[in-house]
Amino acid sequence: MTARAARGGIGVVTEPDLDGSVLDLRTYNPLVKVLGPLPAMVVAIGSRDLLTPALFAALALALLLGGGRLAARTLGGLLLGITALVAVMTVSFGVWTDPSRVEHTPALLRLGPLTLWSGALETGLATGLRVASVVLLALVSGLTTHGADLVRSMIAQLRVPYRVGYAGLAALRFVPRFAQELDTIRSAHRVRGRSGGRGPFAGIRRYSGYAIPLLAGGIRHADRVSLSMESRGFGAYPRRTERRHIPFRLRDGVLLALLLAGAPLIPLLVSHLTGGTP
Repeated sequence: MTARAARGGIGVVTEPDLDGSVLDLRTYNPLVKVLGPLPAMVVAIGSRDLLTPALFAALALALLLGGGRLAARTLGGLLLGITALVAVMTVSFGVWTDPSRVEHTPALLRLGPLTLWSGALETGLATGLRVASVVLLALVSGLTTHGADLVRSMIAQLRVPYRVGYAGLAALRFVPRFAQELDTIRSAHRVRGRSGGRGPFAGIRRYSGYAIPLLAGGIRHADRVSLSMESRGFGAYPRRTERRHIPFRLRDGVLLALLLAGAPLIPLLVSHLTGGTP
């Protein structure tokens, strides 16, 4: 894959080559990856069995593993985070579930007045799988989509006014700017010896001291960005040309159709496998 460097405010942001392999999710239209998984998310949230959200999660994970081209560190963090999320939710809901609803199921553990029922753990596992499936489906677009490309595709395919789209993009690019500004303010406070001490109240006082200079820096940066955009004629015409065109091709239509078809097909598959009794 080749990538072109773009000026993204702080640091260098790479934009994926849209003419790359069909097996690379980063080469697909961003709208397909954002809108395609939405029906599957709705079905996963509304499911009450274990298999349906597990299959949606496995599908999303397969897409990310096969076409996400994720770095090893990102992939490891994703797998570890999702596993920990499901485990924590299983145990938590297993403890919090009303015992009167699950006391007909086998008791797995008794610790004094606390009894851990298998039905409670199953309820927690189902909830954890639903949340994990929604998170993974959202990450299909989140980890394979460039923010600027999403804005360009919204302007090109959804006819969003470019003034709105690029204003949102400018706001997103404020985030790394704020992070750099906050790091500078922290360094300045340390140089002046304003540690503020330890403990939660000292932390609150310390972060309160960051707020005013951070706000002032944000206003100065917004003013500079606004003047720069106006000096370049932004908003002077009803349309504007794009340096980078985001097409909607046959491969995008095929992926969208497959993602939309997965929402009803997986519940049907689960119903077939379980004989209609999830």
